[in-house]
Amino acid sequence: MTAPLIRCGTLKPVTISPSRTRLAWEIGIVLALSIGQSALYAVLSYVRSLTRDEAIADQTTALNPARADEAIWDAIYRVSDVVFDLALVALVIFLLWEPGRSALRRIGLDFSRFRRDVGVAVVLLAGIGIPGLALYGISRLAGLTLQVEAAPLDAAWWTVPLLLFSAVRAGVLEEVILNGYLVERLTDLEWRPWRILVAIAVLRGLYHLYQGPAMALGNLVMGLVFGWVYLRWRRVMPLVIAHTLLDTVAFVGYPLAAPFLP
Repeated sequence: MTAPLIRCGTLKPVTISPSRTRLAWEIGIVLALSIGQSALYAVLSYVRSLTRDEAIADQTTALNPARADEAIWDAIYRVSDVVFDLALVALVIFLLWEPGRSALRRIGLDFSRFRRDVGVAVVLLAGIGIPGLALYGISRLAGLTLQVEAAPLDAAWWTVPLLLFSAVRAGVLEEVILNGYLVERLTDLEWRPWRILVAIAVLRGLYHLYQGPAMALGNLVMGLVFGWVYLRWRRVMPLVIAHTLLDTVAFVGYPLAAPFLP
């Protein structure tokens, strides 16, 4: 983020680039408040799973676990979680904003190329989603992945809309912070593109480690693909759409299909 200075006799802004130390601290704070925190808890969760007597394949983890026994309070807590997560998105967009340069346009979080973004998202959905389902099935058979329990869809009439809302939240939060904010800030620190690509992919894999090493590896590959797409076109919107569609299938489609799966 830069600060404008006004010279005597002119209104032309002069920008001052933040120091490398300031950028490093900023990145650390943002990660500690968001995805870095999730990665730490995912690692701890996996280590805890390894210390249990039962095998990894016999353990379970939940997608969108209930926040309260009463349906209405569960909904209130879920909506609050989504709002606070979106506040983190607002924070990183604010940090990227510069005088005369929109942060939304800088990371491509707009609808200026919506048709093309949707097309790219559909290709990503097919290229990542189908192999991801196969990886989950194979890793379950190999005993490398915890059983993922889907949230029930019949708790209340608002359950499905809330799950869709959560899918949008996940897509916006993860892609804006990982591929929008983090790529831009590491570029400001003069990291090479391959280092940026590997760093964000490893981070994506780490915060999915709670599901087991196979799914963490799958998400690492997804991070490489999504990161390459962002570095290629500097647009986060197709990644947000693809991620939202992937999580919609996971949050809503998986519970519908789960009773019919072996």
